[in-house]
Amino acid sequence: MPAFFLSQSLPILLRQQGLSLEVIGLLPILSLPMALKFLWAPVIDRYSFTRWGHYRFWIICFQFLIVGITVICAFLDLQKNLTILLICMGVLFFAGASQDIATDALAISLLEPQERGLGNAIQGLGNALGGILAGGGLLILLNRWGWRNVLLIIALTVMIAIIPILLHQEKIQQTRYVKQDKAVNTTDEQATSRNQKLSAKLGNILLIPISYFKTFINFCNLPGMWYWLLFLLLYIAGNAMAPIMFRPLLVDIGLSLEEIGWLLGIVSVCITMIGGLLAGVLINSLGRKRALLLFGSFWVVARAAFLLPAFNIASLPILYFVITVTSITSGMIAITTSTIMMDKSRKETAGSDYTFQNSIAYFGGTIAAAIGGLLATVIGFKGVFTVSMAIALVSVILATKLSLATDFQSLKKISA
Repeated sequence: MPAFFLSQSLPILLRQQGLSLEVIGLLPILSLPMALKFLWAPVIDRYSFTRWGHYRFWIICFQFLIVGITVICAFLDLQKNLTILLICMGVLFFAGASQDIATDALAISLLEPQERGLGNAIQGLGNALGGILAGGGLLILLNRWGWRNVLLIIALTVMIAIIPILLHQEKIQQTRYVKQDKAVNTTDEQATSRNQKLSAKLGNILLIPISYFKTFINFCNLPGMWYWLLFLLLYIAGNAMAPIMFRPLLVDIGLSLEEIGWLLGIVSVCITMIGGLLAGVLINSLGRKRALLLFGSFWVVARAAFLLPAFNIASLPILYFVITVTSITSGMIAITTSTIMMDKSRKETAGSDYTFQNSIAYFGGTIAAAIGGLLATVIGFKGVFTVSMAIALVSVILATKLSLATDFQSLKKISA
């Protein structure tokens, strides 16, 4: 909720203060921790205070950090303390990204392959609810309640959200990292001389970086993985470029903060939620690849709707039409993609595998959003939306080359 509110409100508030599209386009760089979180995902997979539960421990810690940073942001003035606010946003994204690693890993361990489509849809519902409350409802009430009150309400809500994870009893799973550590300890204990012990310890220290990144190397070497990662990069790039520039376009058109809040924070999120639920229900019957190609094709065609307001066809009914078709198709392909990401994650390194895929996606989205601001200055909104649609089309064409599971037997083999 804090990241959703700040991501939605800042581009609009800064545009109202006259900041350029180049600056607004660079705001997504603050979310770089979401792209780089794979770098510390093995730490979360390997270490924890197991008395609290492996992933549960990390979720609780980072959730409290998110609450603290949100409270600090509440007492910052947007005009006087913009730099400090942006730093806090960066820390907020780091905490959210780190918590996300543990949350996704816990979900993978809880969901069987045939449950992942609907499971991702339910996760999408939770995300949508946060978006409706923080990016829609509170954005609408921002002028009435004020910056501080809105953020304090968000902090209180996030505190309440800690209750379910406090009540959850996590089943501890033995990971390959723990086994490796035990093997190292056994080797040390069996060493017969001080020199041998010292050599073994030095060797283990030197092998830590190799062991650390071997998780990602092994993951990338899985069959067909490079095609999949390239698809993720292009898919998110095509999905991010248009929406980030659609917000300042709405300001230029003349919509009020309240109208934008309803359009983007409530209607868009609700429609995305419906699209995600449809995908979650249909993905098992369609199969992974067929669902990806079908929903992806709808998604590419829907990108063209962004061109309507760019050509000054921007009445409120038209804007609601644009949001409806783009949001429902985005929700469908997002849930399908997340489900496949779970399928491709190994249980013993679930946090690292899923996070690595997520990081590739966020990296593509962040770069595309930043480039989108620069392109909008040079070729205008029409050009940006056209480029976005072209990238989306290339990603779906690439998806035809992917080898994906189409039935439960192949899914069970992947899970095993």
